[in-house]
This record gives sequence, C-alpha cells and structure tokens, in this order.
Amino acid sequence: MDSQAVDGRIAEHGRQWRQKPVLRDIYLDLYRRMAEEIAPGATLEIGGGSGIFKEFAPHVVTTDILPAPWLDLVADAQFLPVGDATFDNIVMFDVLHHIEFPRRFLAEASRVLRPGGRIILMEPAMTPLSWPFYHWMHPEPVDLSADPLRHGQPDPTRDAFAANQALPTRLVGRDRARFAAAFPEFVVLRTRWLSLFAYPLSGGFQPWCLLPQPLVRPLLKVENVLGPILGRLLGFRMLIVIEKRAAAQ
Repeated sequence: MDSQAVDGRIAEHGRQWRQKPVLRDIYLDLYRRMAEEIAPGATLEIGGGSGIFKEFAPHVVTTDILPAPWLDLVADAQFLPVGDATFDNIVMFDVLHHIEFPRRFLAEASRVLRPGGRIILMEPAMTPLSWPFYHWMHPEPVDLSADPLRHGQPDPTRDAFAANQALPTRLVGRDRARFAAAFPEFVVLRTRWLSLFAYPLSGGFQPWCLLPQPLVRPLLKVENVLGPILGRLLGFRMLIVIEKRAAAQ
C-alpha cells in the first residue's frame, strides 16, 4: 500500500501535527496518560490512523477503518476480525464518537478482551465551557439527544469521519446506568476531565493557535492541579477507563 492510499483528511491532520509543535506537546501529554492506564498484556488500537500511539506502546496492534501504510489491520470497530479473548487492552483516541453504533463496538470489545482487560478512551467532553466551543466552532456535530446505546445495522457507505461528539459524555453520564445494565461485565474504573485551557487555546487541528509553545508545559501543570476541581465545568477532554470483570455480577 503506498502513501497515496491515505485519506486526505488523515494526511491533513498529519500535516498540522508536524507544523504545530504546541498541538504535539498537548497531544503527547494525552497519549502519555492513556499509556499509563494500559494493563499488562496485548493491546489493540482502534482508529490508529495517525500512527502516534506506537511511540508510547511500540507493540500495539494498530487498526483503522481507513487504510494507511503503517497500520497492522484495516477493520471496523463494530466488526473486529480478531478472535475471542485475544487482547488485554483496547485503546482509542477520538474514535468512539465516530462509531455509528457504539453498542455494537462495546459488544465486540467484550468479546475480544480477556477478563481484567481494559478499554481506554480519550474523547471530547461536553462541559459548560466546552459545549459552546464544540457546538459553534468545531466542524463535527454535537447532538446530546442521541442515544449511544441504540441498536442498529451499520451503514457500510457511511463516511468514516461522520461523528457526534456528545456520545462519550452521554455514555458515562446520563446513560451510565443503562450502560451498566446492558454490559454488566464492564465497570467504569474512572473518568477524568482534562484539557481545561491548553487545548482550546491551541486551536486543535485548525491553522490558528493562541498559545505560545513555552507556556504549554507550565499550563499543563496548572491543569493537573485544577483538573480534579474544575474539570467537570471546564474540561474539553475525557479519559475514560473501562474494565472487563471476570464474570457478570
């Protein structure tokens, strides 16, 4: 597979990644947080089109629904072509809110994870500060009325970048009890609200940036202190860690 097979939007994200050192510093901090949550054993990355996570976990099996030369496997998260109880971790950065039927993914995750395995997610967080930003300034839609646990048959012609940024917040927020009832084998170990200031000031993958690079790391240190206090109000990101229990309880 040659480099021309890469989707143009992935290529553009790669260009922004290379040209924005502020964005790299912020995202590398988020990837580091995810890597710290990995349980011992085999790790599957879903939506690894960027190829970045392998810097932190070189032995991860990287997949994406869109082809790229650096991937180990092209796969839809709703139909994983791997055996039962194959992996100890599934890691996903900005992927869950792109999945048409998260319920189908969760069923697949339950199948392929071993007991004690983890799903580690980094996703947009809908908070009083972030919602207006995501709703009015971000190209991906935000629909808080959508049900992340709805049943359905995935559309094979659906754009891989179609999204609803509200789905992760719904899943571990108002739908958390329904999630627990539908998947009793899973327990949400923790949810952390991150990226209070640095990420929105960076402009994300937009060409603009309001944050000088020398201030990134000091600001991230401030966020570490304020996150547990103000994250639910100001956070733009959520780190979600879900663990598969040995048996339904």
